[in-house]
Amino acid sequence: MKPKLLLRIAAGLMLFHLAGHSIGQCTWKQATDPVKQAVISQMTDHRFPFMGSIRSMGDYYEGFSYASSIALLLLAVMLWLISGALTNSGSLAYKMTVTITIALFVWSIDEFFYFFPFAACNTLLAALFTLAAVIQLKKQVAP
Repeated sequence: MKPKLLLRIAAGLMLFHLAGHSIGQCTWKQATDPVKQAVISQMTDHRFPFMGSIRSMGDYYEGFSYASSIALLLLAVMLWLISGALTNSGSLAYKMTVTITIALFVWSIDEFFYFFPFAACNTLLAALFTLAAVIQLKKQVAP
């Protein structure tokens, strides 16, 4: 496969990750398990001051989730844009692809430790596609 296609597949995987993440983000408070519902109540019912605002742990959890959605969208867009710039800006595209590849591998490790295997495998797969693109680009472009 050509680097352009590999990067676009990785972008698609990040959009798929974003879709799944968004579903989870919209439904995290809808637990049927009473223990989980008690934890959610503890996270959302109690507010405390922190650096000039009054928030709950649930607010922080939700805010981090929105930030993750933005990051997933940004990664997908960057991968797509880089895939289209391979011929015009080969050296820069190569450097950005290397950087994103490393970030995706680190992100997948984080997901394996702190989240769940499906999300981690999706990110790992995107990292592998970008790595394959890096290997092919290395042959074409002298960084």
